[in-house]
Amino acid sequence: MARGRLRVYLGAAPGVGKTYAMLGEGRRRHERGTDVVIGFVECHGRPRTIELLEGLETVPRKTMEYRGTSFTELDVDAVIARAPQVALIDELAHTNIPGSRNTKRWQDIEQILEAGITVITTVNIQHLDSLNDVVEQITGVAQRETVPDEVVRRADQVELVDMTPEALRRRMAHGNVYQAEKIDAALSNYFRVGNLTALRELALLWLADKVDDQLDRYRADHRISQTWEARERVVVALTGGPEGDTLIRRAARIADRAKGSDLFAVHVTAADGLTGARPAELARQRALVESLGGTYHQVVGDDIPQALLDFARGVNATQLVLGASRRGRFAQIFSRGVGMTTTAMSGAIDVHMVTHEEASRGRRSARAGGLTWTRRGVGFGLAVAGLPLLTLLLANLRGQLSLASDILLFLVAVVAVALAGGLYAALFAAVAGSLLLNYFFTPPIYEFTISEWENALALAAFVVVGAAVSVVVDSAARRTREAARASADAEMVSNLAGSVLRGESTPGDLLERLRVAFGLDSATLLERRPDAPLTPGRQGDPGCWRIAATVGGEPCCSPDEGAAEIAVDGDLTLVLRGRTPSAADQRVLEAFAAQAGLALRQHRLAEEAEQARPLAAADRMRTALLAAVSHDLRSPLSSAKAAVESLRTGDVAWTAGERDELLATADESLERLARLVANLLDMSRLQAGLLDVTAQPLAAEEVVPRVVADLGPAGDGVRVRIPTGLPDVLADPALLERVLTNLVSNAIRYGSAEEPVLVTASALADRVELRVIDRGPGIPEADRDRVFLPFQRLGDHDTATGVGLGLALSRGLVEAMGGTLDPDDTPGGGLTMIITLPVYTPDLADPVLTSHLDAVRERRGR
Repeated sequence: MARGRLRVYLGAAPGVGKTYAMLGEGRRRHERGTDVVIGFVECHGRPRTIELLEGLETVPRKTMEYRGTSFTELDVDAVIARAPQVALIDELAHTNIPGSRNTKRWQDIEQILEAGITVITTVNIQHLDSLNDVVEQITGVAQRETVPDEVVRRADQVELVDMTPEALRRRMAHGNVYQAEKIDAALSNYFRVGNLTALRELALLWLADKVDDQLDRYRADHRISQTWEARERVVVALTGGPEGDTLIRRAARIADRAKGSDLFAVHVTAADGLTGARPAELARQRALVESLGGTYHQVVGDDIPQALLDFARGVNATQLVLGASRRGRFAQIFSRGVGMTTTAMSGAIDVHMVTHEEASRGRRSARAGGLTWTRRGVGFGLAVAGLPLLTLLLANLRGQLSLASDILLFLVAVVAVALAGGLYAALFAAVAGSLLLNYFFTPPIYEFTISEWENALALAAFVVVGAAVSVVVDSAARRTREAARASADAEMVSNLAGSVLRGESTPGDLLERLRVAFGLDSATLLERRPDAPLTPGRQGDPGCWRIAATVGGEPCCSPDEGAAEIAVDGDLTLVLRGRTPSAADQRVLEAFAAQAGLALRQHRLAEEAEQARPLAAADRMRTALLAAVSHDLRSPLSSAKAAVESLRTGDVAWTAGERDELLATADESLERLARLVANLLDMSRLQAGLLDVTAQPLAAEEVVPRVVADLGPAGDGVRVRIPTGLPDVLADPALLERVLTNLVSNAIRYGSAEEPVLVTASALADRVELRVIDRGPGIPEADRDRVFLPFQRLGDHDTATGVGLGLALSRGLVEAMGGTLDPDDTPGGGLTMIITLPVYTPDLADPVLTSHLDAVRERRGR
């Protein structure tokens, strides 16, 4: 069954009309005869949105019980069973009620898409994971409900529902978004013009990246190599030389001139070894590029200008930054160099030649390279021109030099040709030199005859030595070329290892580096399906394979569809589409394939470990609970049982005082037992996420004195200093009193007898801090995390006081109310426990869900 298509309406802020646009699209498709149903839509009481629901079938929602209240959620099974062509499902980032089929709604939508149903949904820009912290910084409001960017990026269509800040504020002022009593507060806080402008820009930039990805895929699928100047992309070429810093900063400045432009740094590792690179310099320059927001890439190519341009065209670059040549002026006369050659071949790409301090100083080092056709031509030219000149010179010196001297000078000329042009040029020089020696210098001269056998032997030795030197020089050049290639491969593998160490260990990251390095159209990691037959004739059947990871253009669905395949193991195969890699590339490709397979397995193991972590935590909790039940609960139970049995016995005549003492013992023991059982039950509810929290506005100056009063005589040593005028906090009254009672009791018990316990409060931005301060011994910093673990008392063996759940339960209760509980040092000695709670802001509870509690409360109101 083909997977359904996903269409997302993206908005910059609530109220821009995403749901309205989604329903409008649904109605248009329904009128054209498409089978459209509503899976889940939130109209928020907006009349014009509700009107669009008429005439569209709605799949009944699933009713769920949560904390004593009924809620409705998307019924995934009902939508799949209904099997429409299109399902309209609102609020992609929504968090489902605990106990639902999936934690997040986007996971529900994934399952519906897998069933072949097209889904149209909505999401706001502030709910994207990558922008969550940026939105919080701009608006001051944390977004609790998020969706991974990749979910939206994978959508077949993403449409921006745009509206200017002024237009959105007018909509709100007219009552088209929120109820009248909430409008003024919303306009003064979240919906300020500055906030909306920033959110709108974030949405436009994010969507530009999405469109950019689609453009890259289109160009790759249609094999379009010429540059499309849809967006500025700047590529800077690095040689590993000292001028790299200058080039990188200049390229970054060029990229900064255009909003949303991209910066790429590329180093070409030449297989012929003609360019020198310093690994330390490249590593430092790579760090500089990444610190400036760019990305570093490495490619292998024999022709450096062509490799640079291939890379630039592959990323759709518009500008290319090169450094001025470091070669000397004399060398530039005979060769245009990389810069001039690249400029001549660049076509639509603008090339910037940047001067630097190293320009024209000459290269500090150069690798010995293999013999190119240019060098071979130079060798033959030297033989053709040099040997006649040498013959003319020696002819003028006839009578002054012996034949042996002439042969040695010709041998020097042959060695020079061998060094310049290699084997074939040297062999040509040796044969031509022997003929010239025979004709001009061996008696009888001017004839191709030799009268004395010693002269024949000398000429033969001359030819053998020249040929031997030629073979040695050519072999050395070939070995140098092989060493340069091995060095390039090693540098590529080193770069791969560095990527893994930096955290780029996902299969997609590794495959993208492989695709860029070898100039491929696509790279796909295929995994054999578990039910696939092992028959050799079926190995190329696409039904036997599934795509585990892919990058680039159209992926390969079977090994037979690619230009090359590298088997990772029996179940994984890397398939490459594009140019066919050479045999010399095989080892590097195998290294990439092995690492991609390892990354895939590690990713899956990490997911399994993440799923097993809650089970392990629950198992530890169960073990500790059994230990607590078997030991700590036994003491109060035994005391109560002994007191009751003593009262029931008829053998002893108890006095009234003794009877009252036994009853008090039983009552105290049972009360302690009930308290311990309640703590254990609450801890279990916290672990399961089932503790009922009823948050409401509370005044700290009312709660704290009530807690101290309930402590009775023990509270006489507690001092309360709560300033007037503090804003109300959002908390559950019963839970907050319980936490404060536990913290104040601990402070009294462990604090100094001479110094009273102090309870204070203060406001900070949108939070209120309650502090319980004692002057006791405190808690070492190394043990502050341990003290909040269940069943932990840090060496306190007094089991009569509890099972060590107090602080663990207190932190859990505070976090359930959307706050934090942290320990700190008291200046001068002691411990300060800090409760941080959110300020109650009813004006923001509706437009922006500041916590999961706000979301639950909002749904209850609807």
